[in-house]
Order: sequence, then C-alpha cells, then structure tokens
Amino acid sequence: MADAVVIPGRLFGPGAPTLMYAGDVAARRGATVHRHSWAGSPPVSLGAERVEWVRGEVAGLLDSVDGTPLLIGKSLGSLAAPLAAERGLPAVWLTPLLTEPWAVSALAAATAPFLLIGGTGDRVWDGPAARRLTPHVLEIPDADHGLYVPGPLTASVEVLARIVVAVETFLDAIRWPG
Repeated sequence: MADAVVIPGRLFGPGAPTLMYAGDVAARRGATVHRHSWAGSPPVSLGAERVEWVRGEVAGLLDSVDGTPLLIGKSLGSLAAPLAAERGLPAVWLTPLLTEPWAVSALAAATAPFLLIGGTGDRVWDGPAARRLTPHVLEIPDADHGLYVPGPLTASVEVLARIVVAVETFLDAIRWPG
C-alpha cells in the first residue's frame, strides 16, 4: 500500500481544491492520503527558520508512514523539499517558492523525481529555474499564486483539470506507486 502526504500552504488547508485533487489522484491509485494541517502559525521571516518550522511540523508525520510516500505540497508546504531530498521522496510541488535561493537549493538537492506546478502571474514562480530543476513542469500562463487565471471562473476550473492531468502524467512517468 502506498502513502501520499498532502502539505498545505499558509492560507488554505489540505482540502483546498489544488491539493484536494492532487491528493485524489494518489488515492485513485490506491494510496492512503494523509492530509496535514498546521498546528500553529509559521514564523514571519522567510529562510531557515521557516524551513525548520515546516520540518518540525512534517517530519513526525513522515516517520509514521511506511515506505516511500509521495509528498504533495503547496507554497509553504514546498519548504518540505529538504525532507524530500534527504529521504529520497518523490514530490508534487504546487506554487513552490522559486524566487527564494534556499528553496531552489533544496529542490536542486532532490534525489527523487518531482513535478513543479506554477503560473507566470505568480511573483514566487520562476519558469526558467523550474525547467532547470526538473523535466516535470506545468507552467500555466497568467496563473497567480492560487493558480487562478484572469477571466471567467470556469477558466480557473479548467486549470484545475490541467493540474490533475499533469499529476497523473507525472505519476505514470515515475511509475508511482511502484
């Protein structure tokens, strides 16, 4: 039995649509999905202090699951990238903080494949950096940090469908679960 761990962003919990559907892709493949909720508020400062806070929040959950779980994280949750690198865990990172050097370094240290999903309208997305880090990238034109695009709401719902397809394609490519 495979496991997937969903790690939320700062503002929305693990049931936010992008995280919910990404986790559902894993569930449809037979995985047990563990949806983490933050126990408190993260430190205000970016950098090592915030990375260590995320580590403290997530490491115990990872210790409680067997095998090699898939990590699915959004924004703040992508600060679990050092744990993924250390433990050789595959990951799906939604709106990772690619403008922060420490986040890019953690992703560059990954020993397992990962998918990066972001939008060109998001100030923390860096498309060229994403493509240097991994061949698995979904870049959504004009999407903001919530992965919403301008125009009618149905256009953003269509983005959600693209995210599901990208996660399914990525998991097929890495043969997860094995």
